Amino acid sequence: MNFKNTSAARTTITRDVHTLEQQTNNIYEAIVVMSKRANQISGEMKEELNAKLQEFATSQDNLEEVFENREQIEISKFYERLPKPHSIAVQELLEDKVYFRRHEEEEGNV
Repeated sequence: MNFKNTSAARTTITRDVHTLEQQTNNIYEAIVVMSKRANQISGEMKEELNAKLQEFATSQDNLEEVFENREQIEISKFYERLPKPHSIAVQELLEDKVYFRRHEEEEGNV
């Protein structure tokens, strides 16, 4: 996933509840969809960050020597400046980029 080119807000903004519930017709269902998507995005971001930071890992277990690696710091700062996962999830829901299905529809409205 490309987190760098998202149009999600980097700060907190007020949203109209009625625009959030347009895809689901239920605000609580919309919140659940956004929450699950935010968890997915958070996991993907964490995996990507850990993979990039793993390149700089040393095999030494010496606690006395702590090296400041400038590239590591820059990578961490870059990820801190990205929009938060919940903000990306809200933007994806508003742009109708999130696929979700209801459990009742799969079971044939049991």
